[in-house]
Amino acid sequence: MNYLDNAATSYPKPPEVIAAMTSFLTVVGVGTGRGSHRQGLAANRIVYQARERITELFHLPDSSRVIFTHSCTESLNLAVTGLLRPGDHVITSTMEHNSLVRPLHRLSLSGVTVTKVAGDRDGFLNPRDVAAALRPETRLIALSHCSNVTGVIQPVAEIGALARSRGILFLLDGAQSAGYLPLDVMELSVDLLAAPGHKGLLGPQGTGFLYIAPGLELEPLLVGGTGGASSDPDQPTSSPERYESGTPNTPGIAGLSAGVGILLQRGVREIRRHEQRLTVTLLVGLQTIPGVTVHGPTDPRQRVGVISFTLAGRDPSQVGFILDQEFQIVVRVGLHCAPDAHRTIGTYPDGTIRVSPGYATMKADVDAFLDALRSIAGR
Repeated sequence: MNYLDNAATSYPKPPEVIAAMTSFLTVVGVGTGRGSHRQGLAANRIVYQARERITELFHLPDSSRVIFTHSCTESLNLAVTGLLRPGDHVITSTMEHNSLVRPLHRLSLSGVTVTKVAGDRDGFLNPRDVAAALRPETRLIALSHCSNVTGVIQPVAEIGALARSRGILFLLDGAQSAGYLPLDVMELSVDLLAAPGHKGLLGPQGTGFLYIAPGLELEPLLVGGTGGASSDPDQPTSSPERYESGTPNTPGIAGLSAGVGILLQRGVREIRRHEQRLTVTLLVGLQTIPGVTVHGPTDPRQRVGVISFTLAGRDPSQVGFILDQEFQIVVRVGLHCAPDAHRTIGTYPDGTIRVSPGYATMKADVDAFLDALRSIAGR
């Protein structure tokens, strides 16, 4: 199988990730904070190490501000619903995934005002348009770092600096950048960083995290058992316990820690260079196939390895089906849970065919995909 859907989930998982999860389940096997016995302490150490590794990777100031969640979607929900109140104004864009669009829409029904800044035909946001959307009551700017449709890398450093200069909080959705691009929250003026564990961080599904800047407090999504302060009916006020009620996905966190460890050892910049080489091969090859239109920037420096295209006269679903059934090539088709983005680039309602190489993808995999697409286009 030729897997080219890493924007959805990275695959295959590194052996180190599988080994870490297997070891946890066979040797440790218990939750964190639920006992002072040796297995409980071992679980605590594993989770602590995961927080420390994430802190190192993203240059965070305090590992206790790393909140483990089950997904980037949960992280985004915690960020916006824990922060925004009726009367607040939030700026977002037309290039967002439904994991941010839907919680903001729900908040808009209860008195939060939402402004969507439009991207251009490549999905690129102009910081001047973001600045023009500011209001006295603007509380938050919430944006994806990279589009999951066009792969465009947004000018988040400029937008973060704008937010910081106006005393506005900045939430960054790192679903398509965490593990793929070097990311320093201090340099980007990020107050809240949401990321999944199962994409660029190489961990398993069911993992994610939210970084909350020191001094910023949110209302938790859940309250309940945290393993500490059990005699108090109130939720703990200290981080991370305040936001981590219930038994955590400790086997998943063990796997996530191993994935982040690989990134720290190999270096995100090296992974970025590898995927840029593959992206160049894809962009050049797609442009030689009659009927193919590539959506998004043509400069690989302006995008991550997420490439959407359409084939004239062919439904994206049909092309994806043929690639899977005849060539054993896995891609993603449709709207990618981002209908506003497809409206922005002009591919709604049919969507596009999306190909996304990953850390384990080789040039031979990309060449095989291009050969298969040439065969389909020539029919």
